[in-house]
Amino acid sequence: MEQVFSYIIGLGAAVMMPIIFTILGVCIGIKFGKALKSGLLVGVGFVGLSVVTALLTSSMSGPLKTMTEIYDLNLGIFDMGWPAAASVAYNTTVGAFIIPVCLGVNILLLLVKATKTINIDLWNYWHYAFIGAVVYFAFGNIWWGFFAAIICFIITIFMADMTTKDFQSYYKDMDGISIPQPFCQSFVPFAWLLNKGMDAIPGFSKLDLDAEGMKKKFGVLGEPLFIGVIVGIAVGMLSCSSWAQVVSDIPRILGLGIKMGAVMELIPRITVLFIEGLKPIAGATQELVARKFHGVSFSIGMSPALVIGHPTTLVVSILLIPVIIFLAVILPGNEFLPLASLAGMFYLFPAVLPITKGNVLKTFIVGLVALIVGLYFVTDMAPFFTSAAQDVFARTGDSAVAIPEGFQGGSLDFAGSLLGWTIFRTTFSLKWIGAILLVAVTTFLGIINRRRIIKETFLARQAAETTGAAEEVSNSK
Repeated sequence: MEQVFSYIIGLGAAVMMPIIFTILGVCIGIKFGKALKSGLLVGVGFVGLSVVTALLTSSMSGPLKTMTEIYDLNLGIFDMGWPAAASVAYNTTVGAFIIPVCLGVNILLLLVKATKTINIDLWNYWHYAFIGAVVYFAFGNIWWGFFAAIICFIITIFMADMTTKDFQSYYKDMDGISIPQPFCQSFVPFAWLLNKGMDAIPGFSKLDLDAEGMKKKFGVLGEPLFIGVIVGIAVGMLSCSSWAQVVSDIPRILGLGIKMGAVMELIPRITVLFIEGLKPIAGATQELVARKFHGVSFSIGMSPALVIGHPTTLVVSILLIPVIIFLAVILPGNEFLPLASLAGMFYLFPAVLPITKGNVLKTFIVGLVALIVGLYFVTDMAPFFTSAAQDVFARTGDSAVAIPEGFQGGSLDFAGSLLGWTIFRTTFSLKWIGAILLVAVTTFLGIINRRRIIKETFLARQAAETTGAAEEVSNSK
């Protein structure tokens, strides 16, 4: 079973998503050709996104590693990036069964009206499997691993429900979509608390500057494209050991600036493909639900890749890269220097922007606090991540989990998230007491979510009946 699911997941999102969307489209009544085109557009979007993020990683990794050597920034935890985390996730027993188990839990929650999200983002199920795998290796008990993964799935899907309304109203063309990805949803509590705190500061609300406002205020200097160029040039210059080298390396430095500008410009264009492929599926799903469930609405759980091209996300992500690298070096107790994980920076903000309303300053502060805390989460989980990665490498020989000698392994992608770390620490440190606490919190969230869903459904049906009665009277006249 492990080999079967490892093979399926090994196909990657670019292959899996077209298959999933084609099958789903046909099942909900879309003609095969149209469903196939929708699936292929989503697959092409993933390919484009992979190419652009690979450009970011390959372009930045060399200069950033040079900087670590010039300024003697040797930290003990090697950044393995999300591929290592995904490999650890799916090359264990937890990962092998995580998709059918979580799909079963999702169906059960739908039947008892505890959720309105149908999570078809199967590729990102590795996030649930990852925390389950780490807990499994920490305990040496597979059932603790399944417990952690399922708890993570349920809390995430509840969070997706609770943030869906704001998400759909903030982003364009996202009706009927939610984001049940734990890495994204983990940063919602940071955003809620910090946003309220910043609103309470006199005069802070006047600093309302979104990405579009930056364009108007600063002209070309405020555009994501230009900001990417400037940050790329700055990193290129900092990777030089002297002014003489800066002068001699001008072509390389300018090239790095252009590449960072390309990343900022291409990501929004690529996300258009996701939206174009998604529209027929989302529209047909909503029509089917309206016919079959009489006013009950559901959300399709999708990848946050749909919205990472938002200008505020791009601007804040690029600005945070040099800042978080600098802080990683000077923060006491931190042992992790993010390099490979930087490509995942964009995924921090999809659920944050609806709370900050795209305010660049607020979003930057939320991202900064979340990443600083995340560095310590990665540092804390590194021994357990390392143990899991070494076991997977010994069994599979997967180079993605090969940790350089003398280092521990880590990844900011999910290992640095509030939800993953909390579930891990609560179970590992408190054992059965922690498990009871997690079940209690999850049950509480489920009760609140179910009551909200029932109320919304009742109001929707009431409104539909009123509208129908009014139309009937009008027609009779």
